[in-house]
Amino acid sequence: MKKIALVTGASGGIGSAVASQLIKVGYAVVLHYKSNRDAIDRLITSLPSDAVYLTVSCDLTDPEAVARMISAIHERLGKVSLLVNCAGIAPRQKLFKDTSDPEFDSVFETNVHAPMRLTRLLSDDLRFQQGSVVTISSMWGITGGSCEVLYSASKAALIGFTKALAKELAPSGVTVNSVAPGLIRTAMNAHLTQAELDAFQSETPLNRLGTPEDVAEAVLYLAGARFVTGQVLSCDGGYTI
Repeated sequence: MKKIALVTGASGGIGSAVASQLIKVGYAVVLHYKSNRDAIDRLITSLPSDAVYLTVSCDLTDPEAVARMISAIHERLGKVSLLVNCAGIAPRQKLFKDTSDPEFDSVFETNVHAPMRLTRLLSDDLRFQQGSVVTISSMWGITGGSCEVLYSASKAALIGFTKALAKELAPSGVTVNSVAPGLIRTAMNAHLTQAELDAFQSETPLNRLGTPEDVAEAVLYLAGARFVTGQVLSCDGGYTI
């Protein structure tokens, strides 16, 4: 029987690459998305013919919708053994003094409350399967990013959540880790100019920008590393060294 992985934000660049990698190594994957069905359809066309997957549309900030999603997963596939919290948002760069309360609420509800809630609701599944949780943080969650205070703070909160939960679930055989990507070529960064991208690349020791597949490889490693927990794996080409 295949292990079941739930990848949130599978319609995004990183989530899509993670889902593809997990299917390639034999997982049955729940492809979560909020509204971008076209991206999910494109992902599906790239999967092998024998892929086992379930697509689920869900607003992760709606607790009732999340409960329904979990019920559907249990009914259609079974208990989740790997949870990859990819879904998140990144507001445009601006001075902290210019941010608003609604922006604060939106960023933290999506980037922090939603993955924490989903992980809590799946904790029994994970204990039963001695499974794994991988969260997607950011290099800004480690170092902080100027004019990206809300995003940085939300990703730092995910790191604190990862470390604390790793200690709590370790006696049950569950690993909890985080990947902290650097600048990855995804739609989230499409607003950056070529000059800005070139500047990032020149400051990256490996002298290139990251790809979603780079992050997917890091997730795959942490998903299978049974003696690694509570760790933050930087996937940034050495940018934060």
